[in-house]
Amino acid sequence: MGAIVATNRQASHKYHLFDKYEAGIALRGNEVKSIREGRINLKDSFVRILKGEAFLFNCHISPYSHIADIRASDPTRMRKLLLKKSEIDRLAGQLSRKGHTVVPLAIYFKKGLAKVEIAVARGKQEFDKRETIRRRIAEREAQRAMKRRHS
Repeated sequence: MGAIVATNRQASHKYHLFDKYEAGIALRGNEVKSIREGRINLKDSFVRILKGEAFLFNCHISPYSHIADIRASDPTRMRKLLLKKSEIDRLAGQLSRKGHTVVPLAIYFKKGLAKVEIAVARGKQEFDKRETIRRRIAEREAQRAMKRRHS
């Protein structure tokens, strides 16, 4: 993975994450510049398979600050994800299961190209979220205790 530009921090809190994929993303030139500035938000975005192609929805990329006509671009437009046919077929099969969705986890640049990391996910129940928080707190406490013991 290259230099991470944006992450979907709530994805691991809201969902149980399964298979992860790396996909290219079809962008316009000013969107690439805007992403390099870090003006992107993955919150509430998701992936859908339409007519055998994967698309990213609700990903907000703010208009590039140095262009004259900012009305020309829609910040939340649907963007095509570049995946192999076999990967799209596998994703479609996993999406057919009840309660499963595909969410983006991170956007980053790899060899100059914008990439998005996506994962198949299933929504967590409220008690699952609380259990995750409890586990994280317990691990943090254990790390602190180990650190105090070694110093």
